[in-house]
Amino acid sequence: MLKIGIVTGSATAESLDLVTDAERLGVDSAWIPEAWMFDGLTPAAYLAGRTETMRLGTACVQLGSRSPALLAMSALSLQAMSNGRFILGMGTSGPQVMEGWHGVRFDKPVTRTRETIEIINQIASGERVSYEGTTYELPLPESQGKSMRSPVAMWPIPMYVASMGPANLRLTGEMGQGWIGTAFLAEQADVYLDPIREGAEAAGRSLDDIEITVAAGLEFTDDTEAAGRRHAAGYAFTIGAMGSSKTNFYNQAYTRMGFGEAVEEVQRLWAAGDREAAGAAVPIEIGLHTNLVGGDDDITGRLRAYRDAGVDTIRVGVDLNPRTLDDLARLMDLVDTVNGESSAPST
Repeated sequence: MLKIGIVTGSATAESLDLVTDAERLGVDSAWIPEAWMFDGLTPAAYLAGRTETMRLGTACVQLGSRSPALLAMSALSLQAMSNGRFILGMGTSGPQVMEGWHGVRFDKPVTRTRETIEIINQIASGERVSYEGTTYELPLPESQGKSMRSPVAMWPIPMYVASMGPANLRLTGEMGQGWIGTAFLAEQADVYLDPIREGAEAAGRSLDDIEITVAAGLEFTDDTEAAGRRHAAGYAFTIGAMGSSKTNFYNQAYTRMGFGEAVEEVQRLWAAGDREAAGAAVPIEIGLHTNLVGGDDDITGRLRAYRDAGVDTIRVGVDLNPRTLDDLARLMDLVDTVNGESSAPST
């Protein structure tokens, strides 16, 4: 069954209070982003006290900005506050943010993810923590530290991984309870889901063991093409600026989906300072197929495409405006219709 989550726009009270209204509409989950402004965990604590049944997830905390133990402590607190509704969504971010904002070297991102998950699992299980890895070693060698056990490890901590590259996608399948997908086109789902499936099967699991969540914007409009063009132009920043010239996971993902030449042109124009031309160079398919855009028939078709590709939850980004709740209610009606149909086998 296809579920809908809402992405919080910011940490303002007005934005977060929209989540409580969305819960009344039947929205299943709320997802709190983290970039280089608001953190992802503080709003989750606020929402834990303002919601009753909705799942609350980070999408996603930046690994390396906090120690694995601090992440575990925060997650255990949020699990207790929400009565077990919290999801720890995590990702490695990229070199510009980690090295420029946090002052943490961006190296061995897949190893950092693996070791973080393993340490958090130790803590959440109530084990005495002892770990020897490449990135983390607990206790520190030749130190006064000692192996410790959390006295409050009463909750499991579901961990969802934001991954784009093949190695990290395989790790998601091996160790994650869910995937935080972005830049996702249902028509190219195998680019992401095949490596996740490979990782899951290598660990004796299946793709069904991992909740597949993907991000999408929402816009009801009679002019689908114009809206698609506008949404496509918005991806110029992601393609041109979200990463360094050497490391841009979005560009690599779009290239694997067949947009390599367009991505190179967008990045070139962005680097040259021609933002308008960069936006115009983003293929309209990216704007139309990574979002829920158009009239009821258009959006119903996209919902079916997500469902048939194997998506479990769509994390819907919405603007804060007078139409927001009406649009969400309209979307939920369309989701109910699609969920009432028989679906094609998932990939």
